[in-house]
Amino acid sequence: MKRLLHLLVSYRGFMIVILTATVGSVILTAIAPRILGHATDLIFNGVIGRMLPAGTTKEQAVADLRAQGQDTFADMVGSMDLTPGVGIDFTAVGRVLLTVLALYLGSALLAWVGAYLLNIVVVGTIKRLRSDVEDKVHRLPLHYYDTTPRGDLLSRVTNDLDNLSQSLQQTVSQALNSVLTVIAILIMMLSISPLLTIIALVAIPLSIVATVLIARRSKPHFSAQWSSTGKLNAQVEEAFTGHELMLAFGRQQEVEDEFDTRNDKLYNSSWRAQFISGLVQPTIMFLGNLNFVAVAVVGGLQVASGSISLGSVQAFIQYSRQFTQPLAQIGSMVNLLQSGVASAERIFDILDAEEQSADPADPQTPSTTSGRIDFDDVSFRYVPDKPLIENLSLVAEPGHMVAIVGPTGAGKTTLVNLIMRFYDVDSGTIRVDGVDSRRMTRDDLRERTGMVLQDSWLFGGTIYENIAYGDPTASREEVIEAAELSHVDHFVRALPDGYDTMLDEEGGGVSAGERQLITIARAFLAKPVVLILDEATSSVDTRTELLIQQAMATLRTDRTSFVIAHRLSTIRDADVIVVMEDGHIVEQGNHEQLLAVRGAYYDLYISQFTGPVETVDDAGQPSIVEQA
Repeated sequence: MKRLLHLLVSYRGFMIVILTATVGSVILTAIAPRILGHATDLIFNGVIGRMLPAGTTKEQAVADLRAQGQDTFADMVGSMDLTPGVGIDFTAVGRVLLTVLALYLGSALLAWVGAYLLNIVVVGTIKRLRSDVEDKVHRLPLHYYDTTPRGDLLSRVTNDLDNLSQSLQQTVSQALNSVLTVIAILIMMLSISPLLTIIALVAIPLSIVATVLIARRSKPHFSAQWSSTGKLNAQVEEAFTGHELMLAFGRQQEVEDEFDTRNDKLYNSSWRAQFISGLVQPTIMFLGNLNFVAVAVVGGLQVASGSISLGSVQAFIQYSRQFTQPLAQIGSMVNLLQSGVASAERIFDILDAEEQSADPADPQTPSTTSGRIDFDDVSFRYVPDKPLIENLSLVAEPGHMVAIVGPTGAGKTTLVNLIMRFYDVDSGTIRVDGVDSRRMTRDDLRERTGMVLQDSWLFGGTIYENIAYGDPTASREEVIEAAELSHVDHFVRALPDGYDTMLDEEGGGVSAGERQLITIARAFLAKPVVLILDEATSSVDTRTELLIQQAMATLRTDRTSFVIAHRLSTIRDADVIVVMEDGHIVEQGNHEQLLAVRGAYYDLYISQFTGPVETVDDAGQPSIVEQA
């Protein structure tokens, strides 16, 4: 709440005007019942005055009443401002009513000004908070996204922000108005009758105690509600993203069951949160009604005794109703406030998350762009107690193609992540053209690097726009040239709209292999100094794979290429093949050299190009033999 209020207070000028307008509106509203009570006195005095004999003074009328044994009535008449025999002064009553009308109109106008400006402040605050979250998302390290479910993150930056906006819009104005109203009405009540005020104040501590007790029980359920919302969104996002896989393995029922379980959990937490917090308002209203009865009874006795006027009691009763109303409003806002605070906590979790290390204050830039990459005694681990890469040294010469092979989990992709500075090394140094990559800005480092991942990523737009993403300043001729080099051009021209064919985020309308070719064309257009392909040819057919190899041979001239591959046929012509196991380089050399030593690479190669052959022996029994 302190952080939210700090965000609102940053609009100081607006908040001063809002506070002034709200105070003015509350004061005018608070004065009106007291003046309206004067109209009641004028009417009541006129009615009683007509009942008394004309031509006498008030003192004589009181003395006559006492003589008749009507002491209580005499006390009441003695405290009233009337003239015996004179009826209601409708002119004075009209002036009072017009005054009250003017007060209410002025109060409404000031309230509208305050609400209008407050809406600007709240919307502006949410806009700023949304921008802060967006900026923060771009400063978070890759590790954050690796450990946070995508659906939950999306829920935080969409659902939670929207819920916080709604909560602030519905509560800030009411809360400010309610607090000021309570203060103003309390002052007016004290000016009328301290005794009745004491009776009215009994409801406050009882209301506060009830609100605090109920709020304590409901807050954990609000936190669980929005946490369950994030988890449910994550599960739905995964189910939609992997819909085809779910259908292929017949897991619809399991997914539905999991959804039902999470949905039930969300329902239970939401129901409990709303039900428990919803008890605040009726509890406060009940206490307020008891208080109203007490004020009415005591006030009636005071009117009868002549210690207070009927108009004052009427005004006080109206104040007492107005006094409990803002308390009830505050109680009804508890659920909205707690829901908003629960969402704010989830948003602030993102804003407080540890950011990636900042770029150096005095960055260095390599004097050459040859593309030499030097790993010098590099060590890295994702989890502190689980070593991955230990004391790795490797040199990638300019223009060379470096292929990285090895079993799953050997550290191949991690090596690429370290080059791109998606993660920073724990120890050792990675130099790019002689400069420590940590002494360079990330933008400078990545501008020199082109990357094609195993999972092709396309955004909603045309094929042309997806390729041009690699270099927004490229001409149309350069985009088409990159498409031709990556063998995209031939299948694009066969499409009805050619390069203007629209793609959705899933790349609908083209095959998986064609999507991969488009991402490769994007990397070609960027003209990187260092080219990284992480299983980039895994989704293309054998013929297209050969075409890509030819294109890569042309592309890697004067460029350093890192190729991660499981299909060893794609890296036979690599200048250097690095074989990794458990984060260590166990072999290094070209294709012929590594085959000759008959080590780890030889075993990988033979396993891919050797298959089981079924034969039948002399007895007619099948047997399996290995054949290269």
